[in-house]
Amino acid sequence: MNEEQSISEHFRCGYVAIIGEPNVGKSTLMNGLLGQKISIITKKPQTTRHKVLGILSTKEYQLVFLDTPGLIKPKYLLHEVMMQFASKAIEDADLILFMIDATNSVLDASLSHSEAFKKLQGLNKPVYLVINKVDLVNKPDLLPLIDSYSKAFPFREVFPIAALKLDGTKELLSATVKQLPEHPPYYPLDIVSEQSERFFVGEIIREKIFTKCQEEIPYSTTVDIVEFKERESGKTFISADVYVERESQKGILIGKNGLTLKEIGLVARKDMEKFLDHPVFLELHVKVRKRWKEDEHWLARLGYKA
Repeated sequence: MNEEQSISEHFRCGYVAIIGEPNVGKSTLMNGLLGQKISIITKKPQTTRHKVLGILSTKEYQLVFLDTPGLIKPKYLLHEVMMQFASKAIEDADLILFMIDATNSVLDASLSHSEAFKKLQGLNKPVYLVINKVDLVNKPDLLPLIDSYSKAFPFREVFPIAALKLDGTKELLSATVKQLPEHPPYYPLDIVSEQSERFFVGEIIREKIFTKCQEEIPYSTTVDIVEFKERESGKTFISADVYVERESQKGILIGKNGLTLKEIGLVARKDMEKFLDHPVFLELHVKVRKRWKEDEHWLARLGYKA
């Protein structure tokens, strides 16, 4: 039986963009719905820089989730490209999940200043309001929040959830499937993303830098996978250049006697081995590229292009 014959006669398929301010739990939600981690997560805002595509397939449906960078007012060219990723995801989506943090969300007076909320204006497609982290607030406190957002925009439905615990996500998933059109699958049913393994190992390194380093260091770094050699026997060889913007940042990232970089490499390698299901030999090199976030050529080379 081939794939086309095995799917439901009324198969549903579509693109679902997850958008919102930085650090509201967009990546946590997508990873939870997929049942595996493909989008990196840290406690720091603006961790996601790309439009990360995650695919959830059954014989009844295929949901193509688009995890987007947190919507902000751009300060430099990299930010502008990130916002282009988000805008393209909104444009492509059949359904939008507008996500907010129940513990840190604005009410009526401030909504007009929200960069994320501005993206909803004029949209002619269904939008669900997804209120995350509801386990951290008193339930009566949700009512004015729901009322405020519902008055400001005609959301199709409202879903209070706790993405980390997967509370309320079953109902959200069911409603999402029903909203999508009947359509054959866009992707093979056995894949969870169209991004390459090189992309994901680069993201793993970035995640560990965000977790380990403080202040501006994570936001001034980017990762370029220089070599990725798979070997049937032995370890997969991965060599990565980590770019920073200043010599002082290079010293901080490497650390005394190279200790900080070694620690980043150790935890990154462990996650890579889990992800690739194969032993890994990882090499990290720190290099300086001044103002790379403002260099159109370098942004394109590093994969930051809409």
